[in-house]
This record gives sequence, structure tokens and C-alpha cells, in this order.
Amino acid sequence: MDYIKLVSTFAQECVRNAPVIVLGSGASAAHNIPGMVSLGQHLAESTPPANASAEDLAGWKSFCDLVKTTDLESALTEVHLGKTMTDHVVATTWDYLNPHDLAVFDQVVANRQHLPLSRLFRHLFNSTVKTVHVVTPNYDRLGEYAAEAAGFAAFTGFTYGCIGTRADGAPSMRHGKSEVRTVCVWKVHGSFGWFVGADGLITGLPPRQGCPSGLRPVIITPGIEKYRLVHDEPFLSIKASADKAIRAAEAFLCVGFGFNDSHLQPLLLERCYTKGVPLVLITRTITDKAKDLFKGGKFGKYLALERCAEGTRFYCNEVPDGATLEGVGYWSLDEFLKLII
Repeated sequence: MDYIKLVSTFAQECVRNAPVIVLGSGASAAHNIPGMVSLGQHLAESTPPANASAEDLAGWKSFCDLVKTTDLESALTEVHLGKTMTDHVVATTWDYLNPHDLAVFDQVVANRQHLPLSRLFRHLFNSTVKTVHVVTPNYDRLGEYAAEAAGFAAFTGFTYGCIGTRADGAPSMRHGKSEVRTVCVWKVHGSFGWFVGADGLITGLPPRQGCPSGLRPVIITPGIEKYRLVHDEPFLSIKASADKAIRAAEAFLCVGFGFNDSHLQPLLLERCYTKGVPLVLITRTITDKAKDLFKGGKFGKYLALERCAEGTRFYCNEVPDGATLEGVGYWSLDEFLKLII
């Protein structure tokens, strides 16, 4: 069997269907944005706020002890933190991760070709496609940076401009007689650029070094709180838009996604299982959860690629136990694009 032909043919067919792109934490890690392990360590080393009560501090100590032996999601789910410490987690998370996002922004400003995602968007829009949908649990703005660096509009549920307000749909823009192509980035757990005031008004702002005075970041951190907050705005509307895109998808391209997100994957799995929608996963390491799903027959048509010592290891319906492609790095988006462009 010609494995290279098998992989390239499936990849090209998937991308021809204008896939919904799912960006996981691995997509961010590729650009040096820390993941949950580093974040958990940073939180455990942070100083609790001065107004924390004895009860708050007891809960915080339990969390810090637990996060040393388990993952951040499990630690924040098992230990119930009050509002004071929950706010501390949100603020500390934003302060720790946002500078890394700003570093990517500076790199993109200096070099519009910096993000492979930009090349993918240009390829997808080299057709009759008017809108590309990206769904992500990540807070960073890689999707927005990549879209704008490639010359397209980026819509995240807020009006365009320096001070964005919530919008029901992407504002229609034209360049001459042509409609501007738009990348809709549905950020189901919030964004580094979203902030809320005491009045509850949510504002979308450009990249900035610090949180505006009197405002709080609008992000959902791991743990039990996320199951409550997803029913609040803007998350409720953003999730509805993400679900709409997933229901209409003719293909999925997952980048660095571990299939560990209970908010995103149920509907995606349903589309793949009941409708046979093809899916491609490219990632540094396929998670055990993803491998179990592939082995369990939840995907009628799939291709999964991960890094190995020889190059790239791939799995698909025809080769469920996997095979190796030597000397190539198709598990990374930069190299994967060579299969389709």
C-alpha cells in the first residue's frame, strides 16, 4: 500500500470540503503558549489575595497540594474554591498567559507569514468559500492574528474596531464590489481580549499588556465553574454559533486537539459517527482518549497523525493499527500544508 498517497489523498479530500477547524491546546503550544501543566505550576506558586479568608486559604492549600499530583482540570474540579480564589485563578491565568499571546502578535506584525494557519486560510479562500469557521477552547488569538495577517476579516462575536461590543452576526464588509472573506473564530471558553465591568457589560479590546482598570477578564478556567459559566453570556451565544458551524460541517480539521473537552466534542463525534463526516487530526501526541475513540469506531472516516522518532505515525480506517511515514513531519500544521497546497 502506498501510504503517502493514502494520507495525501484523504487530507486533500478533507480540505476540499472547507472543514471546520478545531484548534486545541497543542496548536497554541506550537507557538510557545504554555499549556495546562505549566499553568497549574504557576497557579500553585502564586500568592493568594490579601482579602482571602481562612476558609479560602484552606481550600487554596488543598488545591496547591492536589495539583502537584494530578492535572489542573481535575484539581480545580475536586477542590471547590470560593469567589475570591476563583477570581484569583482567572486573573492569574490571564496575567501569566497573555504575554505569550502578545509575543505571537509581535511576531505576526513583523512577519505576516509567521503563522501556518494564515497559509491554510488563504488556501481555503482560494475558492468560492466566503466564510471559514474555527472552533476553539483556547483563549489566545492565533485564529484572529492568522486571518488578519492573510488579509481576511476575523469575527469572534464582537463588532470590529478598538472597542468591540457583542454582535449577533459578522458585520457585512465589502472591498470594492467583493464581499470580504471572514474567518469566524468561536472561542467557547473566552478570550484574552474580552473584559467585563461591574455593570456586566462585556467589551472586546485589542491586544494589550494589562487588564483595564475596573474590568475583569472573560475567560473560563478549568474546573467545576466552567459547567456553570457556559450557560452565561457571552459563552451561551458563542457555543450556539460553534454548534451551528459543527452541525453544518462537511469535514473537520483538528490541530493539537486532545478530545478531552466535554463542551466541544459530543456534537462533533455525533456528526462523525452518524453522518460519516471525515476528520483529520494532526498533533504532536495523540491522547489516550482520542486513540480510544478511534479504536471504538466513532469515526466513519478519519486520519490521525502524530510525531514519532522516524517522522510521522498515522492511523486511519484502512490502517487502524498505524504505520510510519519516515522523514516527514506531517503531524505539524506547517508540514501538513505541504500535502494539500
